[in-house]
Amino acid sequence: MATNAANVDPLSQLSLALAAPADSKEQADLLASLRESLENHPSLYILCSTLIKTLSGVGDSLLKRWVLDLLHYAICRSNLSLDARTQLADQSLETLAALLGDPNVNTVKVTLQCFPTVYALLFRSLCTNRSNRRPWDVLTQLKARIIELVWAPHTNGGVRLAALKFMQRVILVQTRGVNDPRLQNKDDPNLAMCPTDHPFIPVQALETEGMKLLEGIVKLLYTSDNPDVLSAIMNSWANLVKKRPALVELVVSSLMHWSPSQLKGQPYSAIRSVEKSVRILLNHISRQPQGASYVGLIQAALHAQADRMERAAAEEKARKAAAAEASRKRATTATPVAEAPESKRPKLEHQPTPAAGSAPTFDFSSLPATLVTDLIVANLQAFTEPALMGLVQAHRHKKSGATGPPPVVSATPPPPIPTGPSRASVQAMATPPPTGPRNSIPPSEPRADRKRKSATPPPPPPAPPVVKEEPVDPLKMDIDDEEMEYEPDKLNLEMSGEAGPVDEAEAALDHEMDAAELPLTDFKLPTPRELEADERDELVRKAIARIREGAKELVSHERVVEAGEGPRSSPTDMWMLLLVRMVTREQEDGKDEEGAVVRRSEIYERQDRLRHALCDYIMADFPGRVRLATTWMNEEWYNDRIQRQQDREWQPNYETWLNQVVAAYQTHADGKDRTFSRFLLDLPQVPQDILTLLRESCVEADRRQMGFAALREFVAQRPSLRVDAMNMLLELTTHPDKITRGAAINTVKRWIPDGQPMADMIRDFALQLLRRLQSRPKVVKEKTPDKTSEPAQEKESSGKEGGEEKSKSPKANGADHDENMEDGQLPPEDIIQTPYLPEQLELPAVDSQILQHLELLFALSTKVPEFLDEIFAAYGGMDISVQETIQQLITPLIRALGSTHGKLLTLLRTFPPGAESLALRVLTIFTEHGRPSAQLVALVKSLVNERDLNARFLIPIIAEMDKADILRHLPRIVSILNGTAEPKNLVRSVFSSIVTTPPETFGKVTSNLPRVRQSELLTPAELMVLLHQSEKEIGLKSAIEAIGICFSMTEIFRSEILAVVMNQLVDEPNLPTLFLRTVIQAVTTYRSLVGFVSTTLLSRLITKKIWTNPPLWEGFIRLAKLIAPASFGALLQLPKDQLRELVDKQPSLKAGLREYVTRKGTNKARVAGYLDIFGEDDASGAGSGKETTPAPAPAPAPAAAPEPLPATPPQVS
Repeated sequence: MATNAANVDPLSQLSLALAAPADSKEQADLLASLRESLENHPSLYILCSTLIKTLSGVGDSLLKRWVLDLLHYAICRSNLSLDARTQLADQSLETLAALLGDPNVNTVKVTLQCFPTVYALLFRSLCTNRSNRRPWDVLTQLKARIIELVWAPHTNGGVRLAALKFMQRVILVQTRGVNDPRLQNKDDPNLAMCPTDHPFIPVQALETEGMKLLEGIVKLLYTSDNPDVLSAIMNSWANLVKKRPALVELVVSSLMHWSPSQLKGQPYSAIRSVEKSVRILLNHISRQPQGASYVGLIQAALHAQADRMERAAAEEKARKAAAAEASRKRATTATPVAEAPESKRPKLEHQPTPAAGSAPTFDFSSLPATLVTDLIVANLQAFTEPALMGLVQAHRHKKSGATGPPPVVSATPPPPIPTGPSRASVQAMATPPPTGPRNSIPPSEPRADRKRKSATPPPPPPAPPVVKEEPVDPLKMDIDDEEMEYEPDKLNLEMSGEAGPVDEAEAALDHEMDAAELPLTDFKLPTPRELEADERDELVRKAIARIREGAKELVSHERVVEAGEGPRSSPTDMWMLLLVRMVTREQEDGKDEEGAVVRRSEIYERQDRLRHALCDYIMADFPGRVRLATTWMNEEWYNDRIQRQQDREWQPNYETWLNQVVAAYQTHADGKDRTFSRFLLDLPQVPQDILTLLRESCVEADRRQMGFAALREFVAQRPSLRVDAMNMLLELTTHPDKITRGAAINTVKRWIPDGQPMADMIRDFALQLLRRLQSRPKVVKEKTPDKTSEPAQEKESSGKEGGEEKSKSPKANGADHDENMEDGQLPPEDIIQTPYLPEQLELPAVDSQILQHLELLFALSTKVPEFLDEIFAAYGGMDISVQETIQQLITPLIRALGSTHGKLLTLLRTFPPGAESLALRVLTIFTEHGRPSAQLVALVKSLVNERDLNARFLIPIIAEMDKADILRHLPRIVSILNGTAEPKNLVRSVFSSIVTTPPETFGKVTSNLPRVRQSELLTPAELMVLLHQSEKEIGLKSAIEAIGICFSMTEIFRSEILAVVMNQLVDEPNLPTLFLRTVIQAVTTYRSLVGFVSTTLLSRLITKKIWTNPPLWEGFIRLAKLIAPASFGALLQLPKDQLRELVDKQPSLKAGLREYVTRKGTNKARVAGYLDIFGEDDASGAGSGKETTPAPAPAPAPAAAPEPLPATPPQVS
């Protein structure tokens, strides 16, 4: 079928359907086939967009319903792309709006079912489309119109549910989802997608409206008496809590306080359906990550609901029983018996069984088992106890086949059952009467039932049939032993008021028995036989075994007993208490056969054997017998107390056997079993060695979970042990092992911030650990004067020595150690100490030790950001090595909080003096993997201007500045260069981020820092010129290093770039000091620049009278020698005095110049003048030739250059 549908041409099929008679079966079949073929056909969108106009202005028809259903499928459930569905929703919006007024309810309902998806799709589209306002106005009007259908009193049920679904989708759209755009789900449109400055979508107003609609849903949950509406709310809230975690608390709170009070009068099945929906939703929330923190509240709500449903089920059962009884009465009234008067029931005479065909037969096996059970219970409850007993006796009499008449029961309704014997009935009895209670309440009736019936007598039931008296053989009675009465026939006669004659012998026997009931004041029980020790032990073991075996049967009846009235112990508790008291309460003052006192040691030995047996039994299945172990330990503790009051020499057993149980449990303990922690929690007293054992368990991998669970429960539920257990947990937060330390931190973090008084204890401990880092060791290290540390105990040192040591101590980041340092320099007795921390902090700091001190505080800062204030305040008083370690350890915390965290931004703005390096580290972390925000850039720029911070603060944000700011702040950044590798790498990264690459290699520069707009970048030439123009502000040494960094970036600073730089600098009115050094470095790096320098640059320098600036003149001479003989032509342009000075300083140039002049010169007079400078004769020329022997190797010449030029310009390969 699917294959045939796929091969159908939609257009031809539609044509056939339109040609068929309207609303005919033929048209219906054709449209159904077409619908099947269109579901996965690519022409679905085209066909729907074409057919939309057929829905407007037409009456109800098969084609209209088919088109509307197809449109609903295409928008809401098809596999069309998101954009295609959005366009379809936009095209059909006006048409769907018109269909809301259609007189056909089904059409309105299908139309409403389209709008949840239409609203979400168009909202998502309009968030980015700021010009198309018309659809939003239509949506706003439709939203108000549809939501009104939810509250209208006479709305159709199906329409109301569809409107309610739309309302729930509006709530989803008009609340905020994930703020991070990278994590947003495109299928979940919400307010987070809409910019706050949208021209026609009011974000704030929509959010307020969404919360009001949610409040309306909650109000509807409490006030609606429609089960379908309530179930629809529950079904929609499952999606709400999944996509909006912030609303989980509201949903859970609403469900906890809900009750079916508004559903009174509804069928029980409908109420139970709503209750099931609530239960399913609560269970669903508890299993989701969003509901993890509400599990306790949800469990409490589920328990309360379970009790409510049980009561409702019991009431429904009673109602059915009452209905069955009423039905039975009506049936009885409809078929009167002719033999009896109207006011009496017929006598149950023994009559022959009617023939099979005389009455209609009914197969009761065809009825449901629950209905049959309810009918039986209802019929049994219709009779009083005496009447029911009479009917039972009559049935047994008939079943036994006796020939005499059956016992007679009065046909009149029995009076209310008296609480004591009736005086009239006693006087009416012949011979000595029996005791009063016997004829007042049937013995088989429980005592509680007697009280209940006497307090609230039931209405008189219909009169039971008359049963004639007939003696019954007790051996033939089918009755349990516990229900047998001594005189059942006599009791029936007494209740009916027809007591027969009493036999004289029987009366005399009753009189003797009554006399025997007198108090026996002189009776004494004979002394039991003394048992040997072995016999006594054997007897106790057998008793314990019987109790142990009988416990299984008692447990099965425990629920029945607990359902009774009043507080009473369960059978399990009773047998456990009996068992442990047999073991613990043994009589001590036993006597042997000769009357001597049994030795105390023998008693202890006998008790220990019993306790060993009990301990072995418990440990064989500790999780299943933990209640017995708890009962035993509580009894031992109590027994020790009462025995100690009577005997000061009593040897206590509680701690001994508690240690025995603990030791036995450790041998086969399961680390994930929390039974042992519950056992310890229920102990009346926890010795210190048990707490020590728990501390040791927390350190061991296989018992860690059990140890932490027990300590956590002690803190939460045992106030007397809270301080000790909390101290152990806090000390474990400083453990060297990362796993143990992390488990302890996770345990204590649950009480932050509102778990008092634990939260204050944790806060004080964490801050004391932080202050411990501010203390100084007693031993002062004096490797260098700048590295001298302060003594740890400043108060104990003399004032003079303390002042000297303080003056020698390092001031990290330039901080003044006044108030902060005094807070940090604590006396040894004020510094907290744990078993896992060294007594004195080792300097230089070790990363693992600093992490032991600070990991707790870092973890708490994620929940209470105010702890960051404490870290920054204490930072300035720490040793420089501790500060460097903190800068590395704080990285995960800062990344977790994020660059938009309000507290961190506030700290960056207001951090205390001395915390500059920590603030810089925070800023660096914010920007190392992404672009800094505009807010962060503005903050840092204002800080640099207001507080005169280190130039390093500018490095993370320099790439986000405009060109003017870059040019203003760059010299300050370059000034941090000091010849070390770390500043050099920082400056290199800055250059890479702010300099554009030449066109030939654009985009090939590798840099981890973000790029700003191309128009805001500096060109390489602009950067090099800036370095020369700012050489005084930067400093010559730092400027030289920065220029060297530029030369090392060969992919950017190529030869043509350097030619542009030299050309720009040579035109400066005042040449930079480093200009000729840069030229020398350029021609050394790129030999292709020699021609440009020799023909252009040198000549322009000569015209600027370079010799008037001695440093630059020296550079000129070195440059001329470096590029000789290319420089000879330009040198001849020098005045003779400067030329003579040049060759005097560089004699190696004379021979080359003389040769150049001789070869090139045409004016003999000028040649003679030059030769006079370079050498007048051959001898002098020869001498000059000897001096210029090393001329062919000019490269080493720069090594002898005087300052300020460096010895050797950097060479770049």
